[in-house]
Amino acid sequence: MNPRVKQVSASSDYKLHLEFTSGERGIYDCLPLLDFGVFRELKDIGYFKQVQAVDGTVVWPHEQDICPDTLYLDSVRQVEQGAPADARSSRG
Repeated sequence: MNPRVKQVSASSDYKLHLEFTSGERGIYDCLPLLDFGVFRELKDIGYFKQVQAVDGTVVWPHEQDICPDTLYLDSVRQVEQGAPADARSSRG
């Protein structure tokens, strides 16, 4: 099982900054989702920034959510400064 979302924050460019239960950090780009079904509401940046981490995934007030496995597998990993070079990959 992949790690789950522990914390989330949203940026003005429709990216989610994630911290996973494994301690890893990643960025997930929501821009490609914004023209599909229930995700269209996320185009309102004020609404987009209401994202919360709940039960290991991300959710918005009107019950939009993204699969936690998708968030983990498709996010670009952020490496802390000072980490070994071989740990600097875009996928964990």
